[in-house]
Amino acid sequence: MTSMAGTVRTALILGGGVGGVVAANRLRKLLPRTDRVVLFDREAYHLFQPSLLWLAVGWREADGIRRRLDRLRRKGIEVVTAEVTRIDPSTRTVTAGGTAFTGDAMIVALGADLDPDAIPGLSASGHNLYTLDGASAIRSAVESITSGRIVVLTAAPAYKCPAAPYEGALLIDGALRRRGVRDAVQVELYAAEPGPMGVAGPDVSAAVRGLVESKGIAYHPEHQVTSVDSAARRLNFANGATATFDILAYVPPHRAPSVVRNAGLTNETGWISVDRATMATGVPGVFAIGDVTTIPLSIGKPLPKAGVFAHAQAEVVAANIGHEWSAKGKRRAFDGHGQCFVETGDGRAGIGAGNFYGEPKPQVTLRSPSRIWHWAKVLFEKRWLAKWF
Repeated sequence: MTSMAGTVRTALILGGGVGGVVAANRLRKLLPRTDRVVLFDREAYHLFQPSLLWLAVGWREADGIRRRLDRLRRKGIEVVTAEVTRIDPSTRTVTAGGTAFTGDAMIVALGADLDPDAIPGLSASGHNLYTLDGASAIRSAVESITSGRIVVLTAAPAYKCPAAPYEGALLIDGALRRRGVRDAVQVELYAAEPGPMGVAGPDVSAAVRGLVESKGIAYHPEHQVTSVDSAARRLNFANGATATFDILAYVPPHRAPSVVRNAGLTNETGWISVDRATMATGVPGVFAIGDVTTIPLSIGKPLPKAGVFAHAQAEVVAANIGHEWSAKGKRRAFDGHGQCFVETGDGRAGIGAGNFYGEPKPQVTLRSPSRIWHWAKVLFEKRWLAKWF
């Protein structure tokens, strides 16, 4: 039975990040107006997270990089501003704001929860690079420092937007140079991982490390932070090393949202396992996209968590639901291709792109930084926000 035969169907989309917004828009265009497309998010705003890095160095203001999710109602998308408190995958039922909603398809796009409290003292000692408040605090701190030490830290070896902390260090370096205080301020990067963007391969990793070190940023890989002494402004690492700081910008550990874990959707990795082509879970009619998923690659590492993949996966799931329900368009498959910009802090950016599903290893290359790629990222930001809202 299909929508074309008169059955009213409902698609439930959990999460208003990149993947959820794209899926909702695409489904609304593909499905008959009698079908419901319902988007849930606890926040009233969609935050364009790639631009948090620019906000952290004064290149953006908060209102320029976020949009109200209820603007999607103009397109016929129902928006529920409430936290999802329960998911029953077997019946495709979601509870949010005290109300239960049952759908014919469910797309879980709730992303990754940030968990700074997993590291004792971390949240009290520094600023979270991946939140609006944290990026704003980094901006104020960087604008006021005249001497001392800034540390950029990755608190776990796996996190979303793998280039972001490296870009953050480079952008902070550039901001200090523009103020003329770089010689008096040390910038250091402590990473839990063995190298930048390791899943992209050794050549890309070495190139990104070269960009960082060419700016005089000291890089310390394989330093897993265990605790932070807020009073002493000291990082303590598993290898016995310590480091002091005046400003700490960190990427916290990530985990799947508790509502997803409580629903029994996660596997031994702590994330949702999906079919790598269709993003289907093991439950009929339930799909998962973006940061909440885990997809193993040929090299034994998972597909990176990044907005570019959430976007592409949303397009695939929406196309396949639309085809099944209304016989429009063609079935699609996610092919593992993706790209990301790498800002270098001086009005330039590189771009890494390739096939992460490549065999026997991902086939990814990094193009050298130029002003062209920086302005391409500026254009991408403006077009993305204009198109989907």
